Amino acid sequence: MAFFENISLALGNLRSNKMRSLLTMLGIIIGIAAVIAIETIGNSMTGAVTDSMSGLGVSNITVSLTQKTDADTSGTSFGVSLRLFMDSAPSADDLLTDEMIDEYTAAFPTQVADVQKTVTVGSATLDKYGDPTTTITASVSGVNRAVLDDLESDTPLLAGRWLRDDDGDRRICVVSEKFVQQTMGCTNAEAVGRPVTLTINNMPYTFYVAGVYTYDDTSSSMFGTMDDDAIQTSLYIPLDTARAITGDADGYQTFTVQVADGVDINSFVTTTGSFFASYYTRNDTWTVEASSLSTLVEQLTSMLGTISLGILAIAAISLLVGGIGVMNIMTVSVTERTREIGTRKALGARNSAIRMQFITESMVLCLIGGVIGVILGIALGAALAGVVGFSARPSVQAIVIAVGFSMAIGVFFGYYPANKAAKLDPIEALRYE
Repeated sequence: MAFFENISLALGNLRSNKMRSLLTMLGIIIGIAAVIAIETIGNSMTGAVTDSMSGLGVSNITVSLTQKTDADTSGTSFGVSLRLFMDSAPSADDLLTDEMIDEYTAAFPTQVADVQKTVTVGSATLDKYGDPTTTITASVSGVNRAVLDDLESDTPLLAGRWLRDDDGDRRICVVSEKFVQQTMGCTNAEAVGRPVTLTINNMPYTFYVAGVYTYDDTSSSMFGTMDDDAIQTSLYIPLDTARAITGDADGYQTFTVQVADGVDINSFVTTTGSFFASYYTRNDTWTVEASSLSTLVEQLTSMLGTISLGILAIAAISLLVGGIGVMNIMTVSVTERTREIGTRKALGARNSAIRMQFITESMVLCLIGGVIGVILGIALGAALAGVVGFSARPSVQAIVIAVGFSMAIGVFFGYYPANKAAKLDPIEALRYE
């Protein structure tokens, strides 16, 4: 019952000194608002980075052929070092092969969901439909079915079919709807089965359209201002067809592993790299490295967290200043209410009751300031996140900690003046003018 009476007394005192109370709470409000705003922006940036990386395949592992470093080739001859300097591209014997990949998937059947294989052919050109003076460019790649399965989730097929692994070296392709509009001048359904002649490396190649997928211009906008004559679109052909055009051997410089759900991506990256690197222990020039975007995401998250902690430390100074202000105003309040304290003690109030009265008043003062700071911090964080184009993600944990910390400030900085009030001699207090 005494606790609620203390709260009522504290609120009454705050109401009677509104301006002084507001100025006292200002340090608490600014400190808490800064903490919440920083946490909101930090969470928003981290969430945006994670979401963006997830769209790029955070759970995928990229396996790449790379030249050995001096550390990898320690103990080798001078001739090997010279070869390292001269070999800028791997030979057919150096490439990662389908046999290696098959052995890998057999060794880790539960960890590997699929393997995406790609052979880059290059840029293909052809005339724009109805305007032969304008040239349209498309990026041509040979892919297996796993690549298209991943593509299908974001860019569904509109007509025809996707490529299959058993298409061999057939001259068929899958194109975007934008490609159909600009080069064929017909509907998506009418484009299926029609021939299209591409110029690749100054050589003409005729393909037949097997399917048409949805054109996504969000990725295209990353490359600059878009117009009808400058699209970024991809054209997909079977792997064997791509090899026949490029003359490449049956191998890969890089491919992507899709990891199964529930697998620890960070540890499996190391396992994958070690597995393929074992094929190159006798290769003087080339080895294999495995990497994942999840590592990059963790590094970015850690960096953003470090920056946030640094700014939070600065914001904490405001809370310290606010706490000192609370202690100062409570000391003044004790001095102003000396006769009131003396009267209460003369009527039998114990020291603990006087002490609790002023600690409660200090806690209420900081709690109100903390609540105002939380509301202001959420609003400020949401506004700043909106300015930079992120969705606001306030931290519930930060809010709870901020409010709890503001009450702790009330207890810590309110104890000294409360204890001073409790120790007042009632006779001296009653004589105080």
